[in-house]
Amino acid sequence: MASQRDVKQRIESVRNIQKITSAMEMVAAARLRRAEQRISALRPYAGAIRRMTRQAADAAGNIPNLPILQEREVVGTVGILLVTGDRGLAGAFNSQIIRAGIRAAAEHQEAGRNVRWYATGRRGVSSLNFRGKELAGEFTGFTDRPEYSDARTVAERLMADYVDGSVDRVEIYYNGYISPLAQVVRTEAILPLQQATITEAQEGEPEESGHHSLVEYEPDPEFILQRLIPDYIEISIFRALLESAASEHGARMTAMRSASENATEVIDDLTLEMNRARQAEITQEIMEVVAGSEALV
Repeated sequence: MASQRDVKQRIESVRNIQKITSAMEMVAAARLRRAEQRISALRPYAGAIRRMTRQAADAAGNIPNLPILQEREVVGTVGILLVTGDRGLAGAFNSQIIRAGIRAAAEHQEAGRNVRWYATGRRGVSSLNFRGKELAGEFTGFTDRPEYSDARTVAERLMADYVDGSVDRVEIYYNGYISPLAQVVRTEAILPLQQATITEAQEGEPEESGHHSLVEYEPDPEFILQRLIPDYIEISIFRALLESAASEHGARMTAMRSASENATEVIDDLTLEMNRARQAEITQEIMEVVAGSEALV
């Protein structure tokens, strides 16, 4: 049995760790509230971009002539973008995205397709490097609070690789935010942009009134659509980054809360062990006193 002093030191160590996890939980909770506000603020703008792109696509006559909208007859290379965090201590937040991307890559390779890797967040970058995957694009340093410029940087790289033929399809894997206790892995095809994806209304958006055909475009709708497509892709990536950030803060808050609760249980167990050690020491001292007194008789 460990001595009373050793157990006291272990209790003090666990209490110090508990203070850290409790502080990290509060920080994550504060950041989560801000992330939720940013997601709510983005929705009207994202909805407006979708509606404008949908209307321009309806009015345009030669959508397939836009390079970014052209679909490859044969998909030879698939780009996989993993949206992870820069830090750990968030439960399965990062690992579930990495596992989902690895599984998808295996399926593409079994179908005879090559895989080109992209990753946001140091955790995704380091994990792919550890597995020997060559990264075509890595973006780090902003996962706690992504800005629109970060999404633009990622989108420009993906669009450039698609247009020059380095990839024939781009998929994004990220944690969709549901609640602080629940995040779900979501997969979306970013490129090529299917015309149905552009023209169909998203869930929760108001139905079109049918009067958008009266809009006159200057310049022509093909040119406007060409200008809107990059914004559409950037918004899609920015939304994924924001949802991933909120999911990360929620996962970290939950993980740190569980760690604090586990620390309380460990402290209780160690306190019981310390009491037993104290009782053993007292019993030993009593036995030594009794033995000494008997020796004097």
